[in-house]
Amino acid sequence: MAVNTASGTKIFVGPATALSSIDWTTDETALANFEAIAEGSWKVVGEVEDFGEHGDSASDVTFTSVGDARVRHLKGARDAGTLALVVGDDPLDEGQIALIAAEKTNFLYAFRIEYADARDENHTDSVEYFLGLVMSRAKNVGTNDNVVRRTFSIGISSDIIEVLSEPISS
Repeated sequence: MAVNTASGTKIFVGPATALSSIDWTTDETALANFEAIAEGSWKVVGEVEDFGEHGDSASDVTFTSVGDARVRHLKGARDAGTLALVVGDDPLDEGQIALIAAEKTNFLYAFRIEYADARDENHTDSVEYFLGLVMSRAKNVGTNDNVVRRTFSIGISSDIIEVLSEPISS
């Protein structure tokens, strides 16, 4: 299958991690640093309803030449965006508790997103790693028949290291 649903996708919050503690020389060295984070340090965020969107885009830097009266567009700084993570508010969920605590700090945290996109049992799921700041933790109570939700805004402050689905080596 070439396309997938979001069903089964999970996001994990890891420990506070300084940008300088990841070796960004290559995607492989950064990946090794993320994979070295102890498995017990990652907390799955439960009751996720919507991951929003994230991913790199370049700023549009323009220059207008007087000689030919043309605007030239150039790529400027890259921005991976702010992930708006919407969850059903669960005050006992360890991942949500970790996000609430992270929002109260000025520290970057490690994040991992696992996609349920393996083609079959002989392939891995795709994974993304990045560092981000938990910028907000807004609560939406709504009306009588609404589920109480929280939206965590996660400002992505690093490259997103993407590991695509691949065959499992035996």
